[in-house]
Amino acid sequence: MTTRPRLGMPLIGALLAGVMLSAGAQAQSYPTRTISMIVPFAPGGLTDVPARVMAAMLQEKIGQNIVVENKTGGTGTIGAGYVARATPDGYTLLANSLADAQNLHFVPVPYSPVDDFAKIGWIVDGPPVVLIISASLPYKTLAEFVAVAKAAPDKFSFGTSGPASSPAMATAQLNAAAGLSIVGVPYRGSGEAARAVAGGTIEGVFTFFAQAKPLVDDGKVRALAVAAPARMPGWPDVPTFAELGYKIDFRGFVGLAAPAKTPKPIIEYLNKQLNAVVQSDAFKSRMGALGMSVPADNTPEKYDAYIREEIVRQGAIAKLSKDAPQGPARE
Repeated sequence: MTTRPRLGMPLIGALLAGVMLSAGAQAQSYPTRTISMIVPFAPGGLTDVPARVMAAMLQEKIGQNIVVENKTGGTGTIGAGYVARATPDGYTLLANSLADAQNLHFVPVPYSPVDDFAKIGWIVDGPPVVLIISASLPYKTLAEFVAVAKAAPDKFSFGTSGPASSPAMATAQLNAAAGLSIVGVPYRGSGEAARAVAGGTIEGVFTFFAQAKPLVDDGKVRALAVAAPARMPGWPDVPTFAELGYKIDFRGFVGLAAPAKTPKPIIEYLNKQLNAVVQSDAFKSRMGALGMSVPADNTPEKYDAYIREEIVRQGAIAKLSKDAPQGPARE
């Protein structure tokens, strides 16, 4: 009977050192070819727009093409799952978003938004959601609306984008905070729901700033409050929920991530180049018009910590919804 020769510690050490040297050499020469950035939602949406603007500016910085691919479906889990399974070499990236913190509490998610991705940094923070109602309704303030909604519980219905969506969860927050029982009506997106409010089909919706402001400016809807820590620079006359006595702070975000085990030098390089883009006046100006901003201290570590905290926060909000299962949904 023959036995296999056993690898001695010096040989094992040499092999590991060779792997590390190879990864280091790869990182030093990165990037040498086209990078794919996966957006797990449809073109033109609140994840897609800032991701595309950033990608166009980033490719000029790094000297390589960045191709944006929209892999939609599963409330963002199809595209994110694709990146989680990709080779961790820096050539497949993910534009991740608030959906990564929300999905765990509603639908089966075949990956961990914490453990299966190396975080690079924020692309944008925001926009916040805004409560809008039809301009045909007589209520001028949130207090007037809440008073009537309490007295007539079945009078109002709000649009949502399905149970695991920001409009639905913000509605659940308002119901809990104000003692209301507003019913959610699902639409294919918050933009479609906002247009339904403008047309008088439903009474109101929590929608994002970029979708709400044009309708407000046209006089078709009325903004009652914004779910942000402070009033928005482009909308100084719209109060925050906090000002009105409600602890409702509901904002989106878009960031950049790579598959777990992507070499740290590549992550550090991408973070540096990402910040060169998103901290520029040109990028901030374009995003500011959409109600989005960029955190000043934009590091991989802080972005990772933010996502961990947001998962916990969204879990607490999800418990307010009748549509959330018991505990995180994970396969």
